[in-house]
Amino acid sequence: MISVGLIGGSGYTGRKLIQYCNLHPEISNLKVYGNTTVSKTILEIFPELQNEVSDSEILPVDKLSFDHDVYFIAVPHGEALKYVPELIEKGKKVIDLGGDFRLTNNKVYERWYKINHTAPQLLSNNVYGLADLPTTDYTNAQLIANPGCYPTAALLSLVPFVKNYTDEIISVNVAAYSGTSGAGKTPKSHLLMSEMDGNVAAYNLGAHRHEPEIMQELAKNGFNSLFAFATHLLPIAVGIYSTSFIHTKNKIDKEKIEKAYKEFYANSNFIRLRTSPPQLNWVVNTNYCDIHLSVRDNQVIIISAIDNLIKGASGQAVQNLNKMFGWNEGLGVKQGEKYESVF
Repeated sequence: MISVGLIGGSGYTGRKLIQYCNLHPEISNLKVYGNTTVSKTILEIFPELQNEVSDSEILPVDKLSFDHDVYFIAVPHGEALKYVPELIEKGKKVIDLGGDFRLTNNKVYERWYKINHTAPQLLSNNVYGLADLPTTDYTNAQLIANPGCYPTAALLSLVPFVKNYTDEIISVNVAAYSGTSGAGKTPKSHLLMSEMDGNVAAYNLGAHRHEPEIMQELAKNGFNSLFAFATHLLPIAVGIYSTSFIHTKNKIDKEKIEKAYKEFYANSNFIRLRTSPPQLNWVVNTNYCDIHLSVRDNQVIIISAIDNLIKGASGQAVQNLNKMFGWNEGLGVKQGEKYESVF
């Protein structure tokens, strides 16, 4: 049994983490640390979780205890840099749900996040925790960078193709759509229901921080072709729908691709290969990623769908926790699917 400290936790992903940690059979103790929520209780912030989670007071993060075995960090980018180096120095295990440790080059981070990276020494010693990839190595893992929501959807659909057909690829273009919960709980006028109802809008074109993350991980798998990435907001709260358009030099055999994907994800319990394009309703409030392949001559279209708060954040974080300790990867997460989605 382990003790867990959660730094941050008043947001959407924090709520899911609290649920999953309370469900987890190997977690004996959870303490939540915050700033603006100090002295409030978990159920004051999330009254909808009554009878589902154990209530306790939010503790001040400036008095963070180092007695926990593992720490989840669920704070805005830049904030994790205040806590992670000391936790690592003290030998603690850390899973960061933000973007501060996903990029391996601090200069790339500083260009895209506009923040000086104060712990570049940790960027080469962490694990990029795309939990469903069979190639992700958790040996001696101490710091796990939990992938972003868009990268999770895009990379899970693209990596098997890139690994098998790198030399055939001319270009990859990704059009991805997200519910508004991906922007967090802080009020923003353009995300008001009166603005988004019945509306779809592209945003951060050519400037989305998840683009270099996707490019970095594709390059690790041999990708060196043209790439474009466009993000959009949907008039919904939860979910990511990602469509990747791939143009190849030669015709690709659909049966061979499908076989390659089945073999690649043969032991990945949260990947579901679909014979028809997935719907968001199939994955919302689950830790699954649904993937569909469409092939016509020199064009391959790969569609993936995930819940951005679960597979794209808290669910994958707990999955990473399980893999870090060598437990069944569904512990805590799988049981949590019985709850209604409260974004």
